[in-house]
Amino acid sequence: MQPGKTRAVIDVGTNSIKLLVGVVEGANVTPLVEQSEQTRLGRGFYTDHMLRPDAIAATAQAVAGFAEIARSYAPESVHVIATSAARDAINKGDLLLAIEQASGLPVEIISGEQEAAWAYCGATMGGRFDKAPALVVDIGGGSTELNLGNDGSLRFSKSFPLGTVRLLEMCEVSDPPTAEQEQGCQARLREFIQEKVQPLFAEKLAGFLSSNIAFVVTGGTATILGRVHLGLKSYERDRLDGLELDVSTIRALNHRFWTMSLAERKEIPGMPGKRADVILGGSAILLALMEMLQLPTAIVSTRGLRFAALLDGGCAALKNPAA
Repeated sequence: MQPGKTRAVIDVGTNSIKLLVGVVEGANVTPLVEQSEQTRLGRGFYTDHMLRPDAIAATAQAVAGFAEIARSYAPESVHVIATSAARDAINKGDLLLAIEQASGLPVEIISGEQEAAWAYCGATMGGRFDKAPALVVDIGGGSTELNLGNDGSLRFSKSFPLGTVRLLEMCEVSDPPTAEQEQGCQARLREFIQEKVQPLFAEKLAGFLSSNIAFVVTGGTATILGRVHLGLKSYERDRLDGLELDVSTIRALNHRFWTMSLAERKEIPGMPGKRADVILGGSAILLALMEMLQLPTAIVSTRGLRFAALLDGGCAALKNPAA
């Protein structure tokens, strides 16, 4: 790959559409522009696994707008990828057709395994965590990816059908939530993690704990928690990337969110107004993972899936996986 190539990726997620335009140099990406638009593609999806026509239309319009922005940077490629909701939808063909007609771009629906691997690759980009074992989690709207790596290589990864939007549709949540609803949602999470996550990861993690494994969190939940913790009015990558949040901080933030109304959460310094509803699911998932896997500290990464997608297979972490 030649250095200094400008590329763009548009990520069609369950909750929002995201654009990244970046300059690729080797296995590193320098972001030029990052934008996000919430279209709620997965709204009401988990009752019948059908994407709603209005959500499809809003998503196609958002992709078309981002494609126009991306093209203004004259990139060598514009790649549209779709994740959990598109992956599971009965009528995914309607979404793909609407996006291609609106933007002129085809859509690649990536597997859960690919999503997990790219999340790890992006979060560890630039040689971060090369010398230590790392567990990377990406909490999305419809799924959560967990990835375990060591010595700069991905060793094990898994995508789970658990995300911020999916969780809140599973749990009964009023406005404001009640204490019983918070406890009930946490009970569902603990049951899911005990049945699905712990059998795969607990034993693998046990061999690394003495080495002080790095627990790295990427995605919107991580950056929102970081912004609220620091009271940042805007997204500041330099202050968020590498920020450490201990489990007591996550627990306090999660409880704070669950005891407030949506209107009150929107007024919290650092809270993006359009994410004030789904943060209930994100903070709850992160807290449950940290408590049940006995992870004392989370490290925020501002890089993830989209950064790896720009590399076109050039991620060193994925080239030498353990047998």
